[in-house]
Amino acid sequence: MTDVYVHDEKAEGLGTVRIRPVDAEADAAVLHGWASEERAAFWGMNGLTREQVAGIYAHMAGLDTHHAYLVELDGEPVALLQTYEPSEDRVGECYEVEPGDIGVHVLMAPAGERGARPGWSSALMAVFVSYVLLGKDRRRIVIDPDVRNDKALARFVRQGFEAGPVVTLPEIDLPDVYLPEKRAQLAFLRREVAFPG
Repeated sequence: MTDVYVHDEKAEGLGTVRIRPVDAEADAAVLHGWASEERAAFWGMNGLTREQVAGIYAHMAGLDTHHAYLVELDGEPVALLQTYEPSEDRVGECYEVEPGDIGVHVLMAPAGERGARPGWSSALMAVFVSYVLLGKDRRRIVIDPDVRNDKALARFVRQGFEAGPVVTLPEIDLPDVYLPEKRAQLAFLRREVAFPG
């Protein structure tokens, strides 16, 4: 398993959050467990085997435009963070991509694995935002949750994201990747909103 962390941050009231690239094989069991739960149905991996999940992240590891990270809190896996270049993703066909845009997908670990703590997801999301917007060329985060995923959208809005249009992400059917068409609620977070002053 890789021990190369790309971000390390103390989150007040939470602990030490560290972010590292996903190791497709070593992390497959954890990711498969999370993505197989009913609550993760919008993630689109329900019904996949552990090997299929590993294959998806092995494929992603070979891309320059899409990246997957395992997020740890005090050494325990607590979330999956994916980033992507919107101009190189199907979402780029659905809105006007601006220079400095970066796309994000987030899958939190089940609450049972960490215990219910008020403000936990908000504190973790703040770490994600600070990591994703670290690069000086990054000006805005875009998200594209399924329109039916009210919980995810509400979480992002609480973090300062502004709802954009509802769009239909086109189906992708390639030899290595299949993504069904998806109705998505776009939302955006500009750097100046995330870091006022």
